[in-house]
Amino acid sequence: MEKLDACIRNHDREIEKMCNFHHQGFVDAITELLKVRADAEKLKVQVTDTNRRLQDAGKEVIAQTEEIIRCRVQQRNITTVVEKLQLCLPVLEMYSKLKEQMSVKRYYSALKTMEQLENLYLPRVSQYRFCQIMIENLPKLREEIKEISMSDLKDFLESIRKHSDRIGETAMKQAQQQKTFSTALQKQNNVNYGRNMHLGRNRILESKNEITLKRTFEDEDEHEEEVLTAQDLVDFSPVYRCLHIYSVLGDGEIFENYYRKQRRKQARLVLQPQSSMHETVEGYRRYFSQIVGFFVVEDHILHVTQGLVTRTYTDELWNMALSKIIAVLRTHSSYCNDPDLVLELKNLIVVFADTLQGYGFPVNRLFDLLFEIRDQYNETLLKKWSGLFRDIFEADNYSPIPVANEEEYRIVISKFPFQDPELDKQSFPKKLPMSQSVPQIYMQVKEFIYASLKFSESLHRSSTEIDDMLRKSTNLLLTRTLSSCLQNLIKKPHIGLTELVQIIINTTHLEQACKYLEDFISNITNISQLTVHTARLYGLSTFKDARHAAEGEIYTKLNQKIDEFIQIADYDWTMSESDGRASGYLMDLINFLRSTFQVFTHLPHNNNDHAAMSGKVAQTACMSACQHLSMSLMQMLLDSELKQISMGAIQQFNLDVIQCELFASSEPVPGFQGDTLQLAFIDLRQLLDLFMVWDWSTYLADYGQATSKYLRVNPSTALTLLEK
Repeated sequence: MEKLDACIRNHDREIEKMCNFHHQGFVDAITELLKVRADAEKLKVQVTDTNRRLQDAGKEVIAQTEEIIRCRVQQRNITTVVEKLQLCLPVLEMYSKLKEQMSVKRYYSALKTMEQLENLYLPRVSQYRFCQIMIENLPKLREEIKEISMSDLKDFLESIRKHSDRIGETAMKQAQQQKTFSTALQKQNNVNYGRNMHLGRNRILESKNEITLKRTFEDEDEHEEEVLTAQDLVDFSPVYRCLHIYSVLGDGEIFENYYRKQRRKQARLVLQPQSSMHETVEGYRRYFSQIVGFFVVEDHILHVTQGLVTRTYTDELWNMALSKIIAVLRTHSSYCNDPDLVLELKNLIVVFADTLQGYGFPVNRLFDLLFEIRDQYNETLLKKWSGLFRDIFEADNYSPIPVANEEEYRIVISKFPFQDPELDKQSFPKKLPMSQSVPQIYMQVKEFIYASLKFSESLHRSSTEIDDMLRKSTNLLLTRTLSSCLQNLIKKPHIGLTELVQIIINTTHLEQACKYLEDFISNITNISQLTVHTARLYGLSTFKDARHAAEGEIYTKLNQKIDEFIQIADYDWTMSESDGRASGYLMDLINFLRSTFQVFTHLPHNNNDHAAMSGKVAQTACMSACQHLSMSLMQMLLDSELKQISMGAIQQFNLDVIQCELFASSEPVPGFQGDTLQLAFIDLRQLLDLFMVWDWSTYLADYGQATSKYLRVNPSTALTLLEK
């Protein structure tokens, strides 16, 4: 503490020394300030006055300066505004342009303008509120454009749905016109309708061909300036516009999927036929036109757009459609019973296939379908011709054709290839061996070939294939339809023996005409019959079968007629002695048989084969009649209801059998050897001889020996008659 106190004392002394040292200077300073005080107050007054006067003098300058400052601020603001407006004006101009483009429906350009606004102009002025409004409006405008373009697309899809049939009709008409000229030439050069055999008809057809060609040229001239395309019938701009819009918006794939989905739906609607389509040609034509129109539009879209539809897509759609089309045509064509309608359907399918083939779509399956429809067409033809044949057979009088003069004769042979040198030497009037149905049937067979040929045209098949088809269809006509009609005709009750004989004559001449039908087909197709694969007509077997059936019916009807005579026999089985003459019913029966067998002399015998055939039919009929008569007489004797027979009745019966034997020995039909025909009555003769001479001892002694006089007498038969 002492040291501290000592230190304090030292510091106090130093402070005192310093104060003493500076005290005089302080006093001097205070004195100086006191002196200056008065001057300071005076100076203050002067400064105040000067300031007052300066302020008064600077008020105007201040006012002018403030005005200058305000003007400079305005000038700077104006410059800033001008700069900003110059920056905003392009944005506003582009937005105005966008609104104008929207109002005139230039949506693709509007999208391009939006893109420029977003990427180039709006970023420069994004700080302004109106820009924010624009930025908020742009997505709405895009959605509006999408909705409008989608609405336009829907209108476009509805438009092409409505116009598909017209588009297809126009496309099919153009394809048909392109093919007409070559088809007409092909008809003129390749289809010679029996040029060598039927010149008259050929000249008519040639004139028809010339008329067809002339009309073809006229039609081409008329339509030359009226060639319409899908673009002429439908405005495709909506689909282009919509595609571009969605592509710009980055939704191209969505648009493609939507378009394809809607077109698939439309394809299903187009492929759905009307229930009554098979009733008229117009129903099929409208159906095909709609389908062609649909795929013409798709083909156009494929070639003018990039990726909206692809070849893979159109091929897939076509394959789906083709399967549906084939199924529909199979179903509806099966209802067609009119060959003319089936032919019209075939022509429509050919035009339909040719049209779509021209657009690059494969159509082989359609032509395969045509071969199925061809079989159906042949069936309808066969049904139609079956009716025609029946009508011809019903109207025939089954008597030889009378010709009074050369002109009538030429008319007949112009319809039917008949040749008979012997008949040619005869003078008029004369009769041709066949009846009126023969040339009519022959002409109808040719008409059938013409009708069948119509379907074979335009099928893109070779002449050999067409020739084969014609021969096969003609064979069906002969072996099935005509054969069936002949068989039914032969079985009809009103057809008598005379008619049956005439039918045999007719079938012989029709059989001979088959070679002319083969020549006729060869002339049409220009295919020689010498070709290895050329089919032959089966008329030979058809008409042979018909003849055999007619012969069998002759035998049956003869036997039935004999039965009718037998039924009217009225024997008095208890008579004491015979009448001395044959029974009346038997004489009538023999006279009937004689007149009947004379009819067989009219059977054709132009050559040895026919003469042999005629003799065989007559001989077989005669032998069958005699055998049936003998059997019927035998059954009459052995009838279980007949209990008693007198010797007078046996004698009367013997007289009748004698007449039968006389008839057999009179050779009613030439060609029998020896007593062949009399052998038909040998059983009766031996039985009656046994009873007439009552030679039972000889019968019993020789029974079982080959040399027995009564070899054909059955013991049970003899015993039965003996009991009676």
